[in-house]
Amino acid sequence: MRIAFFIALMALTLTACASAPSRITDACAIFEQRDGLFNNWARDAKKAEREFGVPVPILMATIYVESGFKANARPPRTKLLGFIPWTRPSSAYGYAQALDGTWLSYKKDTGRWSASRSDFTDAVHFVGWYHNQSHVKNGIQLNDSYNLYLAYYSGQAGYERGQFSSGTRQAAQKSAGMAAKYEAQLRRCGY
Repeated sequence: MRIAFFIALMALTLTACASAPSRITDACAIFEQRDGLFNNWARDAKKAEREFGVPVPILMATIYVESGFKANARPPRTKLLGFIPWTRPSSAYGYAQALDGTWLSYKKDTGRWSASRSDFTDAVHFVGWYHNQSHVKNGIQLNDSYNLYLAYYSGQAGYERGQFSSGTRQAAQKSAGMAAKYEAQLRRCGY
């Protein structure tokens, strides 16, 4: 009995530390790669969609642009004197690249105190929650992937000001394009 528990615990630990899916431009392949005993990304994304009303392709496209589905993603460090690794430009971390303060607000609002930014289930739930907040606060339609991403990247107050860099607009276009691609793929494979 103890051995079975230990093996299950080790398997759970190893799957939590798994590397990013290898085919991240194909939503069906992502879900196939992460559909196992302890992981079911398709189920988790669908659950977030039902709770917050944000379509799965938009949730997945946001994570694609933010982290490339890397659990421990962080912004690159700045360089001191051009070559010494220094501080990071923000506290963004995990699949959703959530900032410390925003993650704390999410945990308070949802009561998910043990949520982890490096856990896909929690990250996709966070993205759904944040996009839903943008819908409530900024009036963005839940199927408007471009504007949801602008608000995600710039923050809801930044979105309201409407001043976006060309890089932010390009990232929003990338997210919207990937959401459209994911939508077609998911329709094809029946997820």
